[in-house]
Amino acid sequence: MIRYLTAGESHGKCLTAIVEGVPAGLKITEDFINHQLSRRQYSFGRGERLQYIEKDKVRIASGVRWGETLGSPIALVVENKDWENWEKIMSLSEADRSEKFRLVRPRPGHADLAGVLKFDRRDTRDILERASARETAARTAVGTVCRRLLEEFGIKIYSYVTEIGGIVAHLKGLSVEAAFELAEKSPVRCPDKHAEEKIVDAIKKAKDEGDTLGGIYTVIVTGCPPGLGSHTQWDLKLDALLAQAIVSIQAHKGVEFNHGFEMTRKRGSDLHDEIFHDAARGFYRKTNNAGGVEGGMTNGEPIVLQAAVKPLASLRKPLKSVNILTKEEMSAEIVRSDVCPVASAAIVGEAVAATVLANAVKEKFGGDSVHEMKDNHARYLDHLRNF
Repeated sequence: MIRYLTAGESHGKCLTAIVEGVPAGLKITEDFINHQLSRRQYSFGRGERLQYIEKDKVRIASGVRWGETLGSPIALVVENKDWENWEKIMSLSEADRSEKFRLVRPRPGHADLAGVLKFDRRDTRDILERASARETAARTAVGTVCRRLLEEFGIKIYSYVTEIGGIVAHLKGLSVEAAFELAEKSPVRCPDKHAEEKIVDAIKKAKDEGDTLGGIYTVIVTGCPPGLGSHTQWDLKLDALLAQAIVSIQAHKGVEFNHGFEMTRKRGSDLHDEIFHDAARGFYRKTNNAGGVEGGMTNGEPIVLQAAVKPLASLRKPLKSVNILTKEEMSAEIVRSDVCPVASAAIVGEAVAATVLANAVKEKFGGDSVHEMKDNHARYLDHLRNF
């Protein structure tokens, strides 16, 4: 299986990830990963740190030789350039402990209070540093390695923003590829130019008012053959694994597959995707209301999911809170943050979806090398054609 762990704090020396299970013989470069890190980093509504201080670059510390994976664990390191300004605050040494650095006013909606209670801390920075969405830089790096593996099997991942601050994009008639191409050129990843302009204005207004905005983005995956995932156990169902991965991203509060909750308002006869067959295509559907997954398994249609991102908890005009030491009522801490991260969150959504799907591909087609996996994949496709 393909699995990974990340380590590191938002203002620590670096973020680190170790990826295990990537087959040998996969061509991968730091530049390929850095392109995706750049996509995650820059969008309208991000904070000053991400736009002007950090220039995320990955260093592949192990698991790759001469441009190819070795089959051994891959170590990825993303340095935090802002570390030099936080060396005392985030120091390893007890001698650098100082009350002036202590944060004691938890932010409503953040991990601050639940974290200090759980881990018995007296400084919310001990929690917020790891709970920060800065960690997603490491997950994006991991997801990019997995994306590279998926490319070997013709699987592609797209994303675009469909709503921010209640402003909804209208995409009727646009193909996935066309919507993605327009999103790549948009400062808020919105394919609808008219909606984009309104969203930019809304983000500007929220920033002026010390507030934040959330929204919804769509991830679409094409090229998956039928049969990734399984119906046999709860923790093998692909849609469940994708939902877990998406909701694990900081500030994500919901996920639905294609029409999701809207499906509950229809009759089954108006909803389910009828099955057809011809010699060239094999089994196929003319609709994709299920979002590409049935019974926990891919059905051959594109995977379509929507993710809901809440407004961030770090407000420049803070809400009421309580000092965790004195129990006095006061305003929450003001911590540097984004006004609206939805566009960048979509890139992270692509990345975590890639990790889940890469593992599903590895489980289905097995093999210790890319060559072996591709042989198994080709035989499976031949089986489907002759079914």
